[in-house]
Amino acid sequence: MKWIDIPPVWLGLAAVCVWMVGRVQPMALRFGGPFTDLLGGLAVGAGIVLMLLAAVEMRRHRTTIVPHRDADRLVTTGIFGRTRNPIYLGDLMVLAGLCLRWDAPVGLVLVALLMATLQQRFIIPEEDRLRRKFHAEFARYCQKTPRWL
Repeated sequence: MKWIDIPPVWLGLAAVCVWMVGRVQPMALRFGGPFTDLLGGLAVGAGIVLMLLAAVEMRRHRTTIVPHRDADRLVTTGIFGRTRNPIYLGDLMVLAGLCLRWDAPVGLVLVALLMATLQQRFIIPEEDRLRRKFHAEFARYCQKTPRWL
């Protein structure tokens, strides 16, 4: 069952919940329109671009993208020079964008819940493994690069 405990599964579950919320929430709570559709589409697109940039950078450094595995190298270049968690940030941007596109503002609460889930289930354990393996190099990286933005 460990294969199911990966961030895309959590994002997928949250997206399904947002879609359902968008179908049942009262009309008074909606804010739709072409501007929110555009903004939502841009957020989804930007999130996907972040994830792809991170995947390419990790591939270039020949290290794993799978959260439960030990990294072979500490990647600090490319998008990882701006944020320590570009893939997770991309997940949050995709979910927020879907909330806008599907006219489900109440679903934005799920963005915060997904963020907390990703941090507890993946980010903190990953950072612990990186701290043990890369010691001072990881500490320097944490000092100069924010976890999110």
